[in-house]
Amino acid sequence: MAGTEENLNEMLKIRREKLQELIENGENPFLIEKYGYTHHSNTIKDSYEKLEEKTVSVAGRLTSKRGHGKVSFMDLQDSKGKIQIFVKMNAVGEEEYEKIKALDLGDIIGVKGEVFKTRTGEISIRAKEIILLTKSLQILPEKFHGLKDQDLRYRQRYVDLIVNPEVKETFVLRSKIIKAIRQYLDERDFLEVETPILNTIAGGATARPFITHHNTLDIDMYLRIANELYLKRLIVGGFEKVYEMGRMFRNEGMDNRHNPEYTSIELYQAFADYNDIMVLTEEIVAYAAEKALGTTKVNYQNKEIDLTPPWKRLSMIDAIQEYSGVDFNTIDSDEEAIEIAKAKGLEVEPGMNRGHIINEMFEEFCEEHLIQPTFITHHPVEVSPLAKRNPDDPRLTNRFEAFINTWEIANAFSELNDPIDQKERFLEQVKQREAGDSEAHMMDTDFVNALEVGLPPTGGLGIGIDRLIMILTDQPSIRDVILFPTMKPITEDE
Repeated sequence: MAGTEENLNEMLKIRREKLQELIENGENPFLIEKYGYTHHSNTIKDSYEKLEEKTVSVAGRLTSKRGHGKVSFMDLQDSKGKIQIFVKMNAVGEEEYEKIKALDLGDIIGVKGEVFKTRTGEISIRAKEIILLTKSLQILPEKFHGLKDQDLRYRQRYVDLIVNPEVKETFVLRSKIIKAIRQYLDERDFLEVETPILNTIAGGATARPFITHHNTLDIDMYLRIANELYLKRLIVGGFEKVYEMGRMFRNEGMDNRHNPEYTSIELYQAFADYNDIMVLTEEIVAYAAEKALGTTKVNYQNKEIDLTPPWKRLSMIDAIQEYSGVDFNTIDSDEEAIEIAKAKGLEVEPGMNRGHIINEMFEEFCEEHLIQPTFITHHPVEVSPLAKRNPDDPRLTNRFEAFINTWEIANAFSELNDPIDQKERFLEQVKQREAGDSEAHMMDTDFVNALEVGLPPTGGLGIGIDRLIMILTDQPSIRDVILFPTMKPITEDE
């Protein structure tokens, strides 16, 4: 191992010596400000008939090279792909040819030359001029093995993108999916807005916030866990359709579906209910899939998932009956619900009642079955502090969660607009917070005041963008769809 480190250090030293020699010869590549390329690699390949024997210039990273005396071949990788460069000593001159041979893998170069096909039929550029634009002082991972260490790939995404070009395609698709979602909403007169990321109250969701401190005001502030309450204030103010897509922050566990900062979209539509939002949700997802992938049928980790609307609709109580055999329509008391939960092996914590048990039973026995897109509706009011009650059973709410591949990817409801009921629910959340639940809602008196001014009947929706992109791009971890996922810092020794 020590020998390997010594060899690596020697190679790094040689690169720095090459740079120093260039500087001493007045050829410092870091003084070059721009390079006027005419084409990308893919354009040359796609338009070969038009460009054959025409002069082009390209710019990119040197990823491989092989030499045969007075002839060399190298691969140049740009943002669109790779193209082979053919270099002949007679074409560039002996002195220049020696400089070209001294280039290292990872160097960024500009190439000018003529487009042609080699005897093996590979479209290439016959170089007339090669300019070193940036000297790479680090060693790229070995060509044939690539960058396999998953942790290192996330930490050094810039290297991952170079040596694993297919990773770039995931993020191109991510951009297309996000663009399609915006396009769908923009075409339906939704207004994109921006709300605060720094909040004085962590509200709009049940989650643990990141806490910071504002020195001038001398108050603690919170990175937003949701933007719901601000967006509903805008509906109060007279906007009819609004949405915001952006980063949310939750100081919670990390796994293949959770990152402390993640992308979410929330939207609100006045004079609409949760049924209208259900249709909107399935249409948004299908539209994004069709625009980005050209299909609404996707394959996720060897499971075919059909996103074509309409999706299955199932109440939470009916789902529990279907997958566990327990019918909560016949269970009215908290005591009976708790006994059933214990009999089913669930851990019952102090303060839990029938509503909490229903939610726990659903999570334990139902979620694992929801592979195909499914709307689960009518959650208990205890776990839905911002949702409107169901008029037929006030213990439940007119809420839904959308599940795909067993994951919750969307949460929505007919928004609670009764300020008296909302204040009582906030007070109940405050009690839970004082009892030790750090994720319970804080009291937001200004939001209650906004409801007193008057929130029209409104439907609201939140979609976890990263999870949706995971499904649409067939990626196993949320870290595979976030360019720079949160990582624990490593020390210099490590």
